[in-house]
Amino acid sequence: MSNQSELWIVAPEEARFRLDQFILNRIQGESRSQLQNWIRREYVQVNGAPAKTGYRVKAGDRIALNVPAAEPDQPFAEDIPLEIIYEDADLAVINKPAGLVCHVGAGVRSGTLVNALLFRLGKLETGDPGRPGIVHRLDKHTSGVMLVAKNSSAHRGLAQQFKNREVKKEYLAMVYGIPSPPAGTIDVAIGRDPNDRKKISVRARHKRNAISHYTIKDNYLVMALLSVKIETGRTHQIRVHLAHKGHPVVGDSVYGPGRTRNLPPKVAQAVGRLNRPFLHSHRLEFLHPRTGEPLAFESPLPSELRQFIAEIG
Repeated sequence: MSNQSELWIVAPEEARFRLDQFILNRIQGESRSQLQNWIRREYVQVNGAPAKTGYRVKAGDRIALNVPAAEPDQPFAEDIPLEIIYEDADLAVINKPAGLVCHVGAGVRSGTLVNALLFRLGKLETGDPGRPGIVHRLDKHTSGVMLVAKNSSAHRGLAQQFKNREVKKEYLAMVYGIPSPPAGTIDVAIGRDPNDRKKISVRARHKRNAISHYTIKDNYLVMALLSVKIETGRTHQIRVHLAHKGHPVVGDSVYGPGRTRNLPPKVAQAVGRLNRPFLHSHRLEFLHPRTGEPLAFESPLPSELRQFIAEIG
């Protein structure tokens, strides 16, 4: 982004707006979090002096915005609620909520897990500067246990464990129908869909191997709750594999749309209220990158998934 400079005079009808809201009303394409970050960095001056984001503007105030040409989009700290299951000097284990993107990317500049981590853990001198601390990812709408590195040594050690398939990962997934056999392995290579680059497909021209092991935990007649353990960590792997087997993840609008038509009305209504795929990172097992100690952490199903089970049960 090039240097951005603006100067506004507060009109009488705009008096009493919060400073961040006043600026948000004047410019397009920026989030409130980004504007608050600019204010904290003193890129905004009120009558020639820095001000707080909660400052209530007054009629006649001169609001100057001067954002210097950005370094390549560096993530910044944001006060976003985040549950930390475990933390030491080298790593943190978090319970990621559904709806939280892991890091900034195309069209996403704030409101991510990285922004939350920088606020809770401080500076993370590790990995890609645009996604510090991230050694593996969960889809935006997948919840559950996730591992974060706090320094470069830990990042290297954990990344190597993921690369060598030494990290044990277990997910819980509710799927349409009852898979047969009740336990099995899906060993099908996947890659970018040739017709839709946002999707992953078994029909891709350039594919990478992907292996998922599933076991039925509970049978709900028209649905089944599965334990899924994955050897590889490809993008959308579980969702694509289960859809390929004919049992897409409940609530997955990308790989399992239109599956509610033949469901009992009560169950179909529960799916409509779910508003996310029923996919949850339940358990991670790995070796501590400094000590070599075996560690295992679990995340229970979040309230919206427990509520869904209660409704269909």
